[in-house]
Parts: sequence; structure tokens; C-alpha cells
Amino acid sequence: MVKAFVFGKFLPFHKGHQAMINFALSKCDLLTVLVCCSDKENITGTVRKSWIEKTYTSQTNIEVKILDYLESELPNTSETSEEVSRIWAEVFKKQLPDYSLLITSEGYGNFVAKFMNIQHITFDINRKKIAISATAVRNNLVDNWKYLPESVKLNLVIKVVILGTESTGKSTLTQKLAKYYRCGAVLEIGRDLIPNSNDFTFDDLHLVANEHARQIDIASVGSSPLLIIDTDIHTTKSYSKFTFGKELLVSDEIYKANKANLYLYLNNDVEYFQDGTRLCETQRNLLDLSHRQILIDYDIDIVEIKGDWDKRFEKAVEQINKLMASNAIKHRFRTDFLIA
Repeated sequence: MVKAFVFGKFLPFHKGHQAMINFALSKCDLLTVLVCCSDKENITGTVRKSWIEKTYTSQTNIEVKILDYLESELPNTSETSEEVSRIWAEVFKKQLPDYSLLITSEGYGNFVAKFMNIQHITFDINRKKIAISATAVRNNLVDNWKYLPESVKLNLVIKVVILGTESTGKSTLTQKLAKYYRCGAVLEIGRDLIPNSNDFTFDDLHLVANEHARQIDIASVGSSPLLIIDTDIHTTKSYSKFTFGKELLVSDEIYKANKANLYLYLNNDVEYFQDGTRLCETQRNLLDLSHRQILIDYDIDIVEIKGDWDKRFEKAVEQINKLMASNAIKHRFRTDFLIA
């Protein structure tokens, strides 16, 4: 029985890694993917492990293991160094004592295999099959989004939520921003499931929460790393408190789907339009207060958007551009940067 392994940070896991793993699977009976995670990296080994496992759910001859280490104790470098390779080879021998094959796409693979006294096979070392690296993805998520498997996209998608009470232009702004950025959008599912704000049940709100989260997950694996979302779970919970006087309890998965990088709150300083399905203006303004209180209760930081329709769009674009250029997005993979 041939036991082989590949190793790396997989920060993030991309289609180049996937191609190497596919190649490795053809060379052995059992493949172990060793995810090496340092104490200075923000994305946990558990998350990275799940990226690979979800990509290979139907594969039976692959296992994924996490190797946690301290950068103060082990070298954290990808340079082709004989000394660094010797150190890591000792670690790998302890982790995988009876393995006979190593597959890598790096020059240091020969050194590691030599010190482990096992065979080494290289795969696409010049990146000709799939011209991508994790460094390139980290440096430019937008241009390299297409190289990420769906399991990774779900974690790295950048979500912007548009909030506000009724008749403040949320749906219009969501669609306008999605067109401007050529990105995905999730419209307010409540408008489809609850056509009239004056006539719905508590159970209807559960349907809205579940379906809206499902639509967000679907849109998160689209062709752009940016996703604009019209309303979120906090709005649904606010309707529950406002209408029925009780809390709407939802699963952790729903909260995870709704968690955003930026929350834009539309002020109700625009002309109110009653289309026959909305609350009266007085109730609509009271709902605004309810929405704001829910956001305070859940410690959600918002950026308030005021003014006419053009000013709202300009302010939203300004905030999204600021987010996309921020260190919180560029350096989300390291703990020594501010992570949103």
C-alpha cells in the first residue's frame, strides 16, 4: 500500500492545490493532506481543513490533518532552503512515520523527501497547468476569485448589507450597486414571501430567515468576491419584536450566512411612498427605531446613508471602495493585522 502526502498552508486553498491533490491521488492508495497552520494566521486550521474536505466529499482514499505550530519554534517560510527542509522533514516524519511518497509543486520538495528518505514526485512546478498561487490570491482577491473552489468562496466572500426601514430605497440601491460593481446581489426575500407588511404570521418570519440565508449562500459562490445584500436577519428579528413582541430564534448557520463586512443603513429622510403593501408612515418610522435598536443590541456597527438618491449611491460607493481597499480585506489571513 502506497501512502503519500502533500503539505501546505492552503491559505487559501485554490484550484492549483486541487489539481496537485488530484494528481497525487492517482499516485497512491492513501493520500494525506497536511494543513500547516501557524499561530500568526487568522484563518484556523479547522476552516482550511473543511475547505479541502468539502471539495473531496466523495473521495474515500484521502484524509486531511491539521499541523498547528508556533512561528517562534518552526521556520515560517516557503524558500527553497536545505536547512529549513531538514527541520520540517523531522516534523513530518513524526506525523507520518510510515509514508513513502511526497508530492509537491515546490523546489524544496526534493530536500524534504531526501531528509525523510522517501520518494518525491513534482507536479506543475512552473505553474503552467494552472497559473495561480495562494500569494496571488491574497494580494488580489478580485482578479483571482475564479481560482477558488466554492467551499473557499463561502468563507472569503465580501458581504455588504443594505439596511433601513420601509420605503428608503434599499432594493433600488442594492440593484444599482450590483450593476456598478458587476457583482452578485440578494434581494429582500421577505417581499416575495410576505407581500403585505400588514398581514403575516410569526411562522412567516422563520420562512423568510431560512430562505434569505439560503439565497445568500447560493450567491456567495458567484463570479465576484463582492456581494450586495438587501436587508438581513436583524431586520427579520426586528419585525418579530415590532409586530409580535417576541424574539425570533434562528440557527448559527443563519447568522453565519448573514454576517457581513459592511452595514449601510439608509436614513428615512426621503419622501415616503405608500404602494399599498407597506406600513403607514407613522408605523414605518417606529419600525426604523426598532431596526436601530436591534442593531445596537447585537453590536452591529453601521454607516448611515442620508440625502437624495444620488447622494445615497455616491456615499455607498465611497464606503464600499474604502472597504475593498482596506487592510481588513487585504490582510485577513494574518492575525497581526486588523481583521474585520
